[in-house]
Amino acid sequence: MKLYIADGNPHCIKVLAALELAGVKCDTEVVSHEEKVVPHFTHPVLPVLLLPDGQHLFSPNSICQYLFDISGQNATDATNQWLEWEATNLQPAVLQSLHMVALQGKHVEAAAVMKEPLNWLELSLSKKNTPFLTAEAVSVADIVLWAALYPLLSDSGFDAGELRFVRGWFERVGGLEACQTSVRRVLQGKGVEALKTFLQKLPATQTQRRDSPTNANEAEDGEHVMTVEEIEEAAQVWSEGLKASPAVSERKHPVLPQEGKRNVLLTSALPYVNNVPHLGNIIGCVLSADVFARYGRLRGWNLLYICGTDEYGTATENKAREEGLTPQEICDKYHAVHADIYQWFQIDFDFFGRTTTERQTEIAQDIFWRLHERGFLLEDTVEQLRCESCQRFLADRFVEGECPHCRYPEARGDQCDKCGRLINAVELRNPQCKVCKETPVIRSSKHLFLNLPKVINTPVFYVWFDAPIGYLSITANYTDQWEKWWKNPQQVELYNFMAKDNVPFHSVVFPCSLLGAQDNYTLVNHLIATEYLNYEDTKFSKSRGVGVFGDMAKDTGIPSDVWRFYLLYLRPEGQDSAFSWSDMALKNNSELLNNLGNFINRAGMFVSKFFDGRVPEMLLNEEDKRLIAQVRWELKQYIQLLDKVRIRDALKCILNISRHGNQYIQVNEPWKKIKGGDGDRRRAGTVTGVSVNVACLLSVVLEPYMPSVSHTIRQQLQAPPTCVSTMLQNTGTFICTLPAGHCIGTVSPLFQKLENEQIEALRKRFGGQQTPSSSSAAVETKPSSGAAQDADPERAKQLTALVAEQGNKVRVLKAQKAEKSVVDKEVETLLDLKKQLSLAEGKNPAAQKGKKK
Repeated sequence: MKLYIADGNPHCIKVLAALELAGVKCDTEVVSHEEKVVPHFTHPVLPVLLLPDGQHLFSPNSICQYLFDISGQNATDATNQWLEWEATNLQPAVLQSLHMVALQGKHVEAAAVMKEPLNWLELSLSKKNTPFLTAEAVSVADIVLWAALYPLLSDSGFDAGELRFVRGWFERVGGLEACQTSVRRVLQGKGVEALKTFLQKLPATQTQRRDSPTNANEAEDGEHVMTVEEIEEAAQVWSEGLKASPAVSERKHPVLPQEGKRNVLLTSALPYVNNVPHLGNIIGCVLSADVFARYGRLRGWNLLYICGTDEYGTATENKAREEGLTPQEICDKYHAVHADIYQWFQIDFDFFGRTTTERQTEIAQDIFWRLHERGFLLEDTVEQLRCESCQRFLADRFVEGECPHCRYPEARGDQCDKCGRLINAVELRNPQCKVCKETPVIRSSKHLFLNLPKVINTPVFYVWFDAPIGYLSITANYTDQWEKWWKNPQQVELYNFMAKDNVPFHSVVFPCSLLGAQDNYTLVNHLIATEYLNYEDTKFSKSRGVGVFGDMAKDTGIPSDVWRFYLLYLRPEGQDSAFSWSDMALKNNSELLNNLGNFINRAGMFVSKFFDGRVPEMLLNEEDKRLIAQVRWELKQYIQLLDKVRIRDALKCILNISRHGNQYIQVNEPWKKIKGGDGDRRRAGTVTGVSVNVACLLSVVLEPYMPSVSHTIRQQLQAPPTCVSTMLQNTGTFICTLPAGHCIGTVSPLFQKLENEQIEALRKRFGGQQTPSSSSAAVETKPSSGAAQDADPERAKQLTALVAEQGNKVRVLKAQKAEKSVVDKEVETLLDLKKQLSLAEGKNPAAQKGKKK
């Protein structure tokens, strides 16, 4: 074996420490940062471990894990979880912070970026009774996390706070000779200065990271500080107004790749036809992809969004047996159900097809035979479960049992829905035939396999061959010119959206099938996966009546745009998240009604009420220019984030814009100034004009998330069609799209409050067997009775921030002597939030009233 490293590359610290601790014999060679060690790679990557069979490992964490494995220190579930957290949460923050410290000297800002992951690590370590992350001895997880943090925590100018448990663990690991040796070899006593060359050569996408604030206080802490130059430039661009620019052109089908344009082929995982999608299925693929598709079209990309129902396989046969229908009848029935649900959720496919077509058979067979002819298929005998009662070998979907990894009792024969691990059906504990409920036996049978090691140097695992070919056949049913998309890697970017359980099939099996076919297929460029969305504190279950499924959402009386907003607000990007009725009501009432809707409605109403429906003249002062610059900055962040498919974070930018707008209106009080002299009236006009232009921008950035609301705002403001394409050009341009004299339409509220009674009724309706006991149910459905309920620390944390924010808002209004009706309305909101906070803290809200006099 041979390990290639580079001086000043922080990733090399962990692999050198792992090498020494593992005690593995391996040559080491120092190369330059530009050295291309891995053949066929278009860009250099280090460190790299050359294995005895000629394969290359080029992921630092994989190298560390491999070295520990061959030394007999095998990975556990706990170490794997830590390694995943380091790669997805810690490492991006570390790289951004190192960039700030080493290249910009911004130690304070770097510490702010690291605050969240370090606090999480501190909390995790405080709960452990072992000196290291997973055991009494050092594991690969300790080495990987310690090495990632070393350049920052060892820097004297980096103040990470007290972090007692983190510091103790960091010193214990750092005391190992292997760790000290690796640091000396890579950093050579220069500290973060040694990393400058490495950091300067990193792609910008790896060092530019903007974490979404989780509450109002964090949003304020992370507010961008405007320079004088930024403010003046923003005001100048804004004042130039809406120049002649083409509106977003209407789609003409079929959409085909165009020379000189950005051609984006977008797919979302094909939903199984045999079931009704629940909220987790919807956010996991089709809704997330829809947001990105809408955004791409607004940006002027030439984009094709393809999806459809996956109708082959034993799952369909199983469902047909259950319902007493033929497989074709089941497919026809549920394809229509899926199409209806997605239409209600406003999923804007270019084409929603199905896999039971002649084109699917033709294309799948063509790829199969091309693989066969090139020697990429092999026959092997494997052990399989057979049901003697049904007289058949059981396909994966016909067997269930206990997961051998996490003990989940309802694991399928191919994969566990709880832990996501791939499973061989014979590994299941206590397996059961889903048809007759008998215990199957193990028998041998012959199967064909895709020989992955022969296609690329990758271990063989379960082949999911047919299903992803549905993307190609559905496109072929959309247009006979499908090959212009699927056999055109030079011109086409392919984005795949899915939940995490589909990642192995889309990242290895499907691309390898296309590679092996050797027919110039377009391979995936961007694989976008989400974690799981759960329901309250359990899993969605149609049979038990637990959770909201797609065909039920429209019967709740809540508009589809509100469902879209909330699902996207809690989109499970870094870890599993959970749908919560109380949180949905909170987000609707605070973010949509009180923040976004309040600002847009007030801006429009001021124009209608005070200026006869015409946008007044705007004479900008420094305060107006600062607001314009703040809004412009949020717009640029929104575009940067959505370009990287950071959908949830970009949504926070929209809410930040309306917060800036609300604060601007509150401070300037146009409803008072309109009653004053000429100067005050002019000031009221400027504030109103600027605000209604911010509202117009909000209609643009909301379109991917809440298309109906976006359209309604533009209708109310009678916004020019070209405002959309103009403001989303390049890196984002906030301009005056509604000039003085522009006539707006009729303004009306955009959102309605979700009342406690309504939410509790829905919670009970969709609770199935998970409904609370009679005593707690009485508490939840009758909050005014004064009874306390179980504490909800996470919700209490959110509400504490909202109470503080609303309290400040009330104090500002009172200090400014605002109209009594305005103050009373905000006080009522504050009292309602305090009441919710008491319940979330497990306190009796009625008893709290008598404490203060």
